[in-house]
Amino acid sequence: MILELKKYLEARLAQELPGDNAHQQMMAQPIGQRFKMQYDKPPKKGAVMIALYPDEGKIYFPLMQRPPYQGIHGGQVSLPGGKKEDSDDNLIETAIRETFEEIGVKIPDNQVIGSLSDLNVTASNFIVKPVVSILDRKPEFIKDPREVEHIFKAEVQHLIHPQTLQEKELTVAQEIRLKAPFFDIEEKVVWGATAMILSEFVEILKEHYK
Repeated sequence: MILELKKYLEARLAQELPGDNAHQQMMAQPIGQRFKMQYDKPPKKGAVMIALYPDEGKIYFPLMQRPPYQGIHGGQVSLPGGKKEDSDDNLIETAIRETFEEIGVKIPDNQVIGSLSDLNVTASNFIVKPVVSILDRKPEFIKDPREVEHIFKAEVQHLIHPQTLQEKELTVAQEIRLKAPFFDIEEKVVWGATAMILSEFVEILKEHYK
C-alpha cells in the first residue's frame, strides 16, 4: 500500500499541480469589515513536511498543535516546519531540519519524494514550501515542548472523506471574525494555511484513490 502510494506521488508531484485553485477552497473569509495586511519587507521563506508512514495497514502523517502564545499562529494545528535558516542549503533541508527539531523525526534525503505548490501565507508574511516524504516504518516522536503542545496523526483515507471537511466561525486576534473551512482530524480544527496545503494534497490523493 505505501509502495503504491510512493510510486504514484513520485510521478504526480513532478507534474502540474492543482495549486491556487485547491488552496482557495480552504481560505478563511472575513465576516463583516474586510482587512488587508501590508508589510514593508518581502515574504520570508519557510517549509513544512508531510511525512507519510505506514502503521497497521493504514497510512498516516503527523500534525502538531502549537502551544498557546500571543503570536498569530498560537494554539493552531500545523505540519512540522518553520523558517529557512542561513545554514539550510534549500527549503527541503529546512523541512527536514524543522521536522527533527520539532517532533524528533530524522528524515533521510532519499525519503523525500517531492513537494506541493508554494503557499503565500499573508497572515505571517511567509512563502511556504510543503515537502512530501515517505518513511518505511512508523517513526518515534519526540516533541520539542517549547514549540509543540501535542503531536497527533492524520490518516490519509480519513483526510479525503467528505465528512472530514467542515466549516465554522472563528474569532482571531480577539476581534477578527472569520468563516473558516476546516478539516476535522482527531477532533482538532485544522484550518488556515495548514488546511490550504492539505486541500491541494487531498486533490492529488483523490486522483489515486478514486
